[in-house]
Amino acid sequence: MAYNKNTPYNDLPDLPPKSLQLSPEIYKNLISASRHLAELNGLCSSIPEPQLLINTIVLQESKDSSAIENIVTTQDELYKATTEITEATQSAKEVLSYREALYRGLESMRKHKGLLLTKTMVEIVKTIKNNEAGIRNTPGTALKNAISGDVIYTPPCCEDEIIQKLSALEKFINDDELSELDPLIKMALIHYQFESIHPFSDGNGRTGRIINALYLVQQELLSMPVLYLSSFIIKNKALYYQLLREVTEKENWKDWVMYILNGLIETSQTTVQKIKKLLELKEETEAKMKKVLGASYNHDLLQLMFTLPYLKIEVLEKRGLAHRQTASTWLKKLSDSGILVPQKVGRTNYYVNEKLIGIFSE
Repeated sequence: MAYNKNTPYNDLPDLPPKSLQLSPEIYKNLISASRHLAELNGLCSSIPEPQLLINTIVLQESKDSSAIENIVTTQDELYKATTEITEATQSAKEVLSYREALYRGLESMRKHKGLLLTKTMVEIVKTIKNNEAGIRNTPGTALKNAISGDVIYTPPCCEDEIIQKLSALEKFINDDELSELDPLIKMALIHYQFESIHPFSDGNGRTGRIINALYLVQQELLSMPVLYLSSFIIKNKALYYQLLREVTEKENWKDWVMYILNGLIETSQTTVQKIKKLLELKEETEAKMKKVLGASYNHDLLQLMFTLPYLKIEVLEKRGLAHRQTASTWLKKLSDSGILVPQKVGRTNYYVNEKLIGIFSE
């Protein structure tokens, strides 16, 4: 039966696609993507305190992934929300939920012996949306053009059909014997398939992008989910949706796979650059702090400055780093020497690591 965008696509074929052909161009991109990803993974593995990095990079990925869904928050709003400076905006809350969902997904994979399961996907979307909605169970879902209202695509219906398709996808993700495809090619196919199944009423895009990161960790191509892929999709958003449609309507797998591989290459390079800048800044800051604070230099304070760019005396007290008087002295010295920038919000003085925020605002 011919594909019709106005009727539920229950004939969506399971993976791997029969029409997929790997051209020399795809192989060339695949080699490049694998090399850049390996460089990123090597850099991550060499970092003495990886958790610091994960939090910072994942927060940026969360911000950009949410922006694709028009959930826009500023760098400043986001960091203030993480420090509970002000009542978090709805957008900032959604971005923080994305980060929590990514960690929840990692935890679920660990719990299920490294398998990326349908129940993991459901757990992710529930965390993103902060509700118990789960898999779509009502008919009538169609994706429409926001301006004209025309139907662009009608995903499979209904719950039994969706569960069956997710079950086949789960098998494809976790059973390497089903195909001999390279994991990066598989990732492109998995992403298309998940978005086409469109299993949830809302949050599919963000869940799909989290699955990308989890799959790279599952395949041991990244030791931690630090790939900044959403920044590439934002820059090439129209093309992203166009190529998803072209796979469905014309079986144009080649351009879709090339798009994902280009995204992996570009974002691996960008993420490597940002991590190197972050590490350089941390090293410079440590040297300056040792001069400014002398014998009272505290390494945990340095860590905190790179985890929470907005600091106040109470945060240092709460973390058990210092009593009020010492915390006040440290932060004053760091702001007098220009390492941190003082900022008054209401009646509270904050001390901001503006250079760190700058790296991610570039």
